[in-house]
Amino acid sequence: MATYDLEEQEQLDELKTWWKMHGNLVTGIMVALALAVVAWQGWNWWQRQQAVQASAVFSALQTASAQRDAKRARELAGELIDKYSVTNYAGMGALLAARAQVDAGDTKNARVQLAWAAENAKDPGLRDLARLRLAAVMLDDKAYDEALKQLSAEPDAAFAARFAELRGDIFAAQGKIVEARNAYDLALTKFDALAKDDESRQRGGYKAVIQTKRDALGAAK
Repeated sequence: MATYDLEEQEQLDELKTWWKMHGNLVTGIMVALALAVVAWQGWNWWQRQQAVQASAVFSALQTASAQRDAKRARELAGELIDKYSVTNYAGMGALLAARAQVDAGDTKNARVQLAWAAENAKDPGLRDLARLRLAAVMLDDKAYDEALKQLSAEPDAAFAARFAELRGDIFAAQGKIVEARNAYDLALTKFDALAKDDESRQRGGYKAVIQTKRDALGAAK
């Protein structure tokens, strides 16, 4: 029994010595981990709150857009961008507000909204869609070089055909027939690659639209 007590005392002494040497480090690690957990939980709560609040603003923006209230739509999109830019609602709101501005004939403000979404929307698909719509607005404004710049980067495969088609539209508007023809050919290729395993796309009329534009330019020389 005495032997057991002695061994136990030695273990306690070793533990005390170890704690003196490493106790502060262990305590610091435990505190840091606890703070990290609290911070993570706080961040998640903040994100949820942001999403809930942004959703309410976006709903109001949808109403304003449906009522063709371009001014109100622009103001609400600005609120989403200023206060809730970390949410997907900001990008969606910018796109929706831009549509309202275009419908109201205000392409200047539409371009501002779309440019923000093209650079800052959280979802890559929204950024591609914003670039596509921005280029279309620029085409209508005859800002051809600016429009082509928006379409210069490779988009997601889902948008590749539309990007190529719009480049064809821009080249055609500039009278660059060869470049337009090549762009439409690429659009058809991209469409076929995407629609290969999608019968609904194959039955759709979008490919026929591209083909009609391509045929209107005549055969390659």
